[in-house]
Amino acid sequence: MQRRERSTNAKPRSVPWPVDGETDVVAVDTTWGEMQPLEAAPGVRTVGELELVDMVGQGAFVIDCRTAGSFGGRTIAGSVNIPHDEMLDRKDELDRGRVSILFCNGPQCPQSPRAIRQLLDDGYPVQALAYYRGGMHDWVTQAMPTEPRGD
Repeated sequence: MQRRERSTNAKPRSVPWPVDGETDVVAVDTTWGEMQPLEAAPGVRTVGELELVDMVGQGAFVIDCRTAGSFGGRTIAGSVNIPHDEMLDRKDELDRGRVSILFCNGPQCPQSPRAIRQLLDDGYPVQALAYYRGGMHDWVTQAMPTEPRGD
C-alpha cells in the first residue's frame, strides 16, 4: 500500500487555512511532506489533542519545533517556539522536571521527531519528552485554540 502521487501547481501549504465565506471550514493541502512514524523515538509517548490538553493542565510545556517560514501565521495557544535546528543549543530552556510536548506541522513533518531524537542522543531523559504527531495540521482541523505566531 502506498500513498498516491501528489501534484499541484501551487506552493505546498503545510498548515490548513480558512475557506473564504465559511466560518468553521478549512482547506488541507495533501501535497507536502512525507508521512512520519507514529513513534518519534523508542519510549517517547505519542499524544493526541485531548492528551496534550490534559498534560498541559498537569504542567507540561508545549514546544513548537517549526522553523521560520513554516508557520502559516499561527501556533498552538501557549506554546513556545524552539526550532528543531536550534534544539540542542537551546535545550537549557526545557525543564527536565516537566514533560515537554514537541510538535511541528503534522504527520508529514519531520521537524519535531528530529528534535526529539537529537535530544535523546544528547542524553535528555525520555520520560521528559512527548510527541504530538498531529501538529498544527490536526490541531487546526480539530478547531483547537491557536494564537498568532510571533517571530
